[in-house]
Amino acid sequence: MAFPVLRLAACALLAVLSTSATPASAQDSAPIKLIVGAPPGGTTDMVARGMAQYMAPILHRTLIVENRPGAGGNIAADYVAKSKADGNTLLVTFTSFSVNPSLYKNLPFDPIKDFTPISMLATVPSVLVVRKDFPARNMSEFIAQVKAHPGKYTAGIGAIGSSLHMAGERMKMMAGLDIRNIPYKGTNPALTDLLGGQVDMMFASSVNVLQHVKSGSLRALGVTSPQPLPEFPGVPPIGKTIPGFESSAWFGLLGPAKLPPATLATLTRAAREALQNPAFRKMLEREAAIPVGGSAADLAAFIRKDIARYAELVKYTGAKPE
Repeated sequence: MAFPVLRLAACALLAVLSTSATPASAQDSAPIKLIVGAPPGGTTDMVARGMAQYMAPILHRTLIVENRPGAGGNIAADYVAKSKADGNTLLVTFTSFSVNPSLYKNLPFDPIKDFTPISMLATVPSVLVVRKDFPARNMSEFIAQVKAHPGKYTAGIGAIGSSLHMAGERMKMMAGLDIRNIPYKGTNPALTDLLGGQVDMMFASSVNVLQHVKSGSLRALGVTSPQPLPEFPGVPPIGKTIPGFESSAWFGLLGPAKLPPATLATLTRAAREALQNPAFRKMLEREAAIPVGGSAADLAAFIRKDIARYAELVKYTGAKPE
């Protein structure tokens, strides 16, 4: 009589194991969503789609990009913060993630407590460009000219709270410059007015202004990176004239808070491997992006420091969301 009992027990155990294995199996086959707080076509979207393409074969999973633009990336961040911490919903975010805690009074999430940093993906330095007839040919002359005429010169801003806006504010704060901001709804209209001479200067991605600098339609005075950029020969870092100045847009991969350690390790490894892919690196280079691929701990430390850094700057500028 023992045999039927043992057989029934074995069947019961098999049923329990089969039931408990089903959710894990379903989870492993589900697509991983990369949530992007920017519209399609921009650098953030490009980084996310590159990650989806080159992480997929590493993870043996399907990755899809879902754009949820608005409120400087806060809509996307809030969605991920409130998602299940299973590694299936991730955030590809950008510099505004560090700026928004100071720019917005009541965020619906905590940028530190509600997320698990996974890896820094890339950074993108910018360029200070002026209209072609601006009365300064280098940073020293620029600072002297602006200081001699406080409040006279204008800077086009594509988006309040963006890394490009903050680069200009940092320069003004560190050099003691009085420059009037002219906000626009996007980089392109600001650039159009700069080319037309309606504004005097702007910080811009090198991709957006390189052709205009080469043609002589704009003049590049300095780059925001610590080192010169090869695409702008002869244009020095602004930090050479304003010691300590540095500013770059950054792009990072985050998950909801409390991602399981094994899941975090797997995602960090996959992100770092994807960024080593030569085809992906070429894609990034076309956007003047510098691949990073740091550790989860590195990104966590960076975000904490960056939030504090921008808090000082936002307070100085009195900037408010559009």
